[in-house]
Amino acid sequence: MLTFDHIALAAETLEAGVAHVEAALGVPLAGGGQHPLMATHNRLLGLGDLYFEVIAIDPAAPAPAFPRWFDLDRFTGRPRLTNWICRTDDLEAALAACPPGTGMPVALARGDLRWRMAVPETGILPFTNAFPALIEWQGSLHPVQRLPDSGLRLRRFEIASPDAPALTAALAPLINDPRIVIVPGEPAMRASFDTPSGLRVLE
Repeated sequence: MLTFDHIALAAETLEAGVAHVEAALGVPLAGGGQHPLMATHNRLLGLGDLYFEVIAIDPAAPAPAFPRWFDLDRFTGRPRLTNWICRTDDLEAALAACPPGTGMPVALARGDLRWRMAVPETGILPFTNAFPALIEWQGSLHPVQRLPDSGLRLRRFEIASPDAPALTAALAPLINDPRIVIVPGEPAMRASFDTPSGLRVLE
């Protein structure tokens, strides 16, 4: 029902997030823009079948009257992986199979890209943000088509959760991707990439 779409790293500023990722992975980010409804902005990196996103609050945009996605209103500290996003062809059906609190469909746009996304009322996804955000792209356009290929490929995406068995059970009927690994532990995410200069890790 779900396909791994992209990974998100949050930062207090977009500039700090971009610098952190470029230093860790050794490649420049490309693309991105603003999300006026959520008052956020991003930069992107193509990873072949999926992509990577650095996202932060846009200080030039008026704050929304509701919590921002990805729990960004509460984000502090170093840039770090905070979320993963899965796409579906039927957002309502996917939401019906997901835990309560996964979100309500919201129509969004950036340039000529159009999508619907499940956004939780609180901005906080189930399992303390370890559960994926859901996206349904509208039309045939997708960011991967626009991004230069960085040459990086995701080898492993590790999600640590104190509720690892319950999270594993909730995901089992929804997605089957061998790169996704759930482990017990304090909430954290860790991505390993094959790159032209060897294995690189981002947390």
